[in-house]
Amino acid sequence: MIPNHAYKQAAAVAEERVADDNMIVIRGCKTSKAVTLLLRGANDYMLDEMDRSLHDSLCVVKRVLESGSVVPGGGAVEAALSVYLESFATTLGSREQLAIGEFANASLVIPKTLAVNAAKDATELVAGLRAFHYKAQTSADARQMAQFGLDLVEGKVRNNVEHGVLEPTLSKTKMIQFATEAAITILRIDDLVRLQAEEEEQ
Repeated sequence: MIPNHAYKQAAAVAEERVADDNMIVIRGCKTSKAVTLLLRGANDYMLDEMDRSLHDSLCVVKRVLESGSVVPGGGAVEAALSVYLESFATTLGSREQLAIGEFANASLVIPKTLAVNAAKDATELVAGLRAFHYKAQTSADARQMAQFGLDLVEGKVRNNVEHGVLEPTLSKTKMIQFATEAAITILRIDDLVRLQAEEEEQ
């Protein structure tokens, strides 16, 4: 015998018609925290895009809960990192200065790509973004400018923290870490294997 307390309890169980299908809907479960999201669209392509967008949104929420903190979005972190590394590179007198400078330039790929995908002037926007972050790192009165990122709707630089454009800190940290590890792995490859194409018979 199964004890009574082992049974699941719900506020309502009903069969409902959704479009052309009948579904069993269970509401108000007391012991389960699982939920079902029902997506409806005009065709399979739209449903696939909705599924991808919803999955990305849930992953972002998961990362925020894991890291417990967020950073400004819109390329703010990458621009700040680029400005800081360029300034740090000038303090070195060895060939490491060149590597750090290239790393600083590489970090600007993200804001440039964001601007290009939004059909904006990437050169002007990224230059303006770097100017804000340079002021934030060199002037004590401009610390708040570290929150500035790209506004890809209006095509300008704005305070993305005030406008709710945020990213999980954990995702940003992992992105920089994995990209660096991938670059190091490629640089460690010092052999080139080339296969000669077979000559076709005349």
